[in-house]
Amino acid sequence: MSELALGTMALRDADEYRRVLDVFAEAGGNLLDTAPMYGPSEELLGSVLRDRDRFVIGTKYTPTRDAADPNAAGNHRKNLVLSLEQSLRNLRTDYIDVYWVHVWDRLTPIEETLRALDDAVRSGKVLHLGISDAPAWVVARANTLAELRDRTPFAGLQVPYNLLWRDAERELIPMAEAFGMSVTAWGPLGQGVLSGRAGRRSDPAEFTERQRTAAAAVDKVAAELGVPAAHVALAWTRHRSPAVLPIVGVSGAAQLTENLGAVDLTLPEETVEFLETAAPFELGFPGDFIAGCDTAPAVYGDKVSRLDPRGYALRA
Repeated sequence: MSELALGTMALRDADEYRRVLDVFAEAGGNLLDTAPMYGPSEELLGSVLRDRDRFVIGTKYTPTRDAADPNAAGNHRKNLVLSLEQSLRNLRTDYIDVYWVHVWDRLTPIEETLRALDDAVRSGKVLHLGISDAPAWVVARANTLAELRDRTPFAGLQVPYNLLWRDAERELIPMAEAFGMSVTAWGPLGQGVLSGRAGRRSDPAEFTERQRTAAAAVDKVAAELGVPAAHVALAWTRHRSPAVLPIVGVSGAAQLTENLGAVDLTLPEETVEFLETAAPFELGFPGDFIAGCDTAPAVYGDKVSRLDPRGYALRA
């Protein structure tokens, strides 16, 4: 998959959609993120997509297809089957590259969801599975069950992640790395707060003090590096883990062209430290506690300073 995913939620015009896809493909992009609840996103993509097989299309299910029908929502088998068929029709394709659980459904046992998704993979209508907006323990349990029962595991995790929203660092990103999952990050610009200008859902006059401080830090770094603020914010999401793939939502080709430049930006460590100081984040228990144990003689003995934390081999 490409280093950035193209978010299609804001695209509404078919001609502009084609231009956006052309720009994305020309730059080497191939990962497309859509969903039935994103308005006409699926239908538009299906109407304008050329060279379908060169793209990795991800769409989702869970939200209701019919608000009056309790069986038209959730992660149970019936909604999965009917939602998948609807998405295949909308996208005018016979398979989905990555089929995402859009949000964890606490009413449906994860075993049922996993089995129904595995059946979709075995049918050839879905190639890979992803899960969005779910606790780490749910995903870890599902993938462990998949391994034990020879079913298709989740290969992708989708979470909100940016300089202001770093909760995913506590459990979700480490869990994804341990299972070899990719992490598509939604909201990498903090709903416009970190973009250097007012976003669709952000008004600088309504920013909190923390948001103003973080946005000012991003603007300062952008000015020093001579790049747009959005590049700095996107580069920050990618610096911590190669598993993270930011979802870049755009409304037009010009905006996409500008944001694609973030792929070439690598932030120096001192710059990362400056940005993170502007938006403090505490890992919390047990992360902070365990990190402290790594260098504690009471835990690992007097030779702890010579231990290699990757394998606990003694260094010379």
